[in-house]
Amino acid sequence: MYTTNASRGLPRHRSRYPSERYTRWALRGLVAALVLALLWLVLAFHLNGQPIFAMLFLVLGAALGVVFTRRRLMSHRYIFPAVASMVVFVIFPLLYTVGISFSNYSSSNLLSEERVRSQLLSRTYQEESATFGFWLYATEEGVRLFLEREGSPGGAMDEGEAEAEAALRGVTRFATGPMALGGGERRHVVIQPAEVEPKGEALPMREVIANRTALQNLVLVTPEGLELRMAGLRHYAPMLDRYEVRDDGSLHDRRDDRLLVADRETGFFVTDEGERITPGWPVAVGLDNYARIFLDPDIRGPFLQIFVWTFAFAGLTVLFTLIVGFVLASLLQWDQLRGKALYRTLLILPYAVPAFISILIFKGMFNQHFGEINLILDALFGVRPNWFTDPWLARTMLLVVNTWLGYPYMLLLCMGLIQSIPKDLYEASAVDGGGPFTNLFQITLPLILKPLTPLLIACFAFNFNNFVLIALLTGGNPDILGASTPAGTTDLLVSYTYRIAFQDAGQNFGLAAAIATLIFLLVAGLALLNLRLAKVRV
Repeated sequence: MYTTNASRGLPRHRSRYPSERYTRWALRGLVAALVLALLWLVLAFHLNGQPIFAMLFLVLGAALGVVFTRRRLMSHRYIFPAVASMVVFVIFPLLYTVGISFSNYSSSNLLSEERVRSQLLSRTYQEESATFGFWLYATEEGVRLFLEREGSPGGAMDEGEAEAEAALRGVTRFATGPMALGGGERRHVVIQPAEVEPKGEALPMREVIANRTALQNLVLVTPEGLELRMAGLRHYAPMLDRYEVRDDGSLHDRRDDRLLVADRETGFFVTDEGERITPGWPVAVGLDNYARIFLDPDIRGPFLQIFVWTFAFAGLTVLFTLIVGFVLASLLQWDQLRGKALYRTLLILPYAVPAFISILIFKGMFNQHFGEINLILDALFGVRPNWFTDPWLARTMLLVVNTWLGYPYMLLLCMGLIQSIPKDLYEASAVDGGGPFTNLFQITLPLILKPLTPLLIACFAFNFNNFVLIALLTGGNPDILGASTPAGTTDLLVSYTYRIAFQDAGQNFGLAAAIATLIFLLVAGLALLNLRLAKVRV
């Protein structure tokens, strides 16, 4: 009878080989290091005011610790990296984009409300009522700056003028000690009251102009802490805090004497007249971005035009590449054709060349003045088409280039499917008197279209988001006139979204996220249709 160490009362050994224990401890150490790194990311994102990213890495770190420390979850360790990558790089960006589409997130609504308030409170302005003329004097120890008050206060003073007068305490002359001018960094220099001008002759204006950058970076500080900065070629003026906080949380603009109130519906501080003070902060706007797409005429028109062109571009690309690929595949199956291997290699070459290289080559070939295509057309017919400025010619150029880039893929698919058709069917058709067209429409096409359909849908979805071609060849140009957003006649939805998010003066990320969400729903629908046609359970 077989007995174990435990049944005989002997100590149980965890592993027969010491190397297995070292491997297990090394794995535990690696997991612990990864968990600590994720916790550091959680802390870093939390301190930088990014709670969503902090929560993402907190959940990821917790899942990593649980999966790699529980024995019953051992089978999940092998798929955990793939699942974690999908969550971080696919699911989370998708949910984050959908969330942004319900906000006014943009370049003008980028910071949090606390950071906006802090930025406004840090702003200063020059109090021009208390300006000082200045002169430069050269001494043996260095250059001295002498300042003298211009004019005197009189009449009623506003809050800023009163603060400046209180800090100056009636002193009208200040001077610095000997110093060296130069350097591109801002520096602070303490000035002291002066009774008389420094000895010597003031430097001429050309010296002031030559040292203008150094003087602009010079911050003069009075004994009471009032800062003076350069306000012109001959003047320095006090710098005062522009905004101050009231008890109700509103901000008082001391320079313009107006009150700013936080409007949490628009995400801006607004004045009594309704003027918005930038920057603002993101706020929820509900379905406003989606409503703008379909209700704002300046956005709806370009969007629908780009939407139709996107479907037409993807559909025509699939059609043209299929026709060219199928015709060439049928010719390569012709028994009497010699040199099939050479032709097959040459026809597949466009698929081997990186797409961006081919696109840039075509961009040069279609150049209106120096491109080879226009040179040939000019020599034969005396015309030089405007490929990049005429909307329809630009779209035609895109279809031509994309057909060139895509037909080798269809060629390979059609060659494989045609070769899989039994030769007996063609022999039986020949016996019945069938010709080439009969074989094409009765045998070849019916047998290859069914397995080819899911691949055609996948090709349609790829060209639906063919950003590289648009960005490198036309950049979306020519532009659509009258559009309130950057929109071009050759833009696809994906390039239109990119231009709204990163090229518009306002960088409207919320509107771009709404369009990106619609693109996702369309592509997801195509993917589900593809799976249904491929008879894959979902």
